[in-house]
Amino acid sequence: MNVLEIKNLTKKFGDFIAVDNMSLSVQEGEIFGFLGANGAGKSTTINMVAGLLRHNEGTINILGKNIMKNSRFAKMNIGMVPQDLAIYEDLTAYENVKFFAGLYGLRGNALRESVEEALEFVGLQDKHKSYPKNFSGGMKRRLNIACAIAHQPKLIIMDEPTVGIDPQSRNYILTSVRKLNEMGCTVIYTSHYMEEVEEICSRIAIIDHGKIIAEGTKEQLKSIITNTKDLWIEVKSTENIDLAAIKAINGVEAVQIDENCIKINSDTGVNNLNQIIEHFIGRHVEIRSLQEKAPNLETVFLTLTGRNLRDQ
Repeated sequence: MNVLEIKNLTKKFGDFIAVDNMSLSVQEGEIFGFLGANGAGKSTTINMVAGLLRHNEGTINILGKNIMKNSRFAKMNIGMVPQDLAIYEDLTAYENVKFFAGLYGLRGNALRESVEEALEFVGLQDKHKSYPKNFSGGMKRRLNIACAIAHQPKLIIMDEPTVGIDPQSRNYILTSVRKLNEMGCTVIYTSHYMEEVEEICSRIAIIDHGKIIAEGTKEQLKSIITNTKDLWIEVKSTENIDLAAIKAINGVEAVQIDENCIKINSDTGVNNLNQIIEHFIGRHVEIRSLQEKAPNLETVFLTLTGRNLRDQ
């Protein structure tokens, strides 16, 4: 089932087309990565899905229902964690979550229980009487998440949830994203930290100039720019190396020697590592180190868009 389905979505600001005839679907249970540099149309798309911005053309469906015809249903099933903190410094952590949960109609015991569960989930239950102005950046980010999940939405949109925080807080938030997903939430995740997206997202879309230019799993995206990987094997001596025999191994496309390092270029679709190692052992070649180098997501993004995601 598609939690989110976008068809032929277009958004214009005067003569400028921010989102250009975009179609996209996010399936139930996914952590869906949405990547795009500033100005690519990512934030505009997210704001339209969240109901914060009207689109000019196309349709947006949440759980099969059009958000224009079923706006309350859509908002009840979406939790938004914005890049800019949406919390009140003069309210306690508890009061912040209570305020946002109350906007979704929660009252009485249901409201109290939801607030307490959300604060416990983000590890701030012992800070429920504290004010955000005294929080670290990571704690504020976690409170921001609690405010977005208290009403138990089916779809959670996280826009740069780890920006400007320390590594420990970043790891805590990434763990929280996985837990939310395990609990049944579908997540749309955006970040300028490519390693985060590569680590937690099951499927990824890359947007540029208002269009989806690539979509798929990490492996599918990497295969767009290359279907080979490099294996670097450092050896004690290259004296007994037989380049022709290595090249004859299934999947190996090229072999070269660089001092005491053997560089092997191989098809990513062929699992031949055991055969390669056995070849070295059989010829009594001592292996000192082995490293497999494949293109990462950042390389894919740079190749497809011509710019680094973090070059803002």
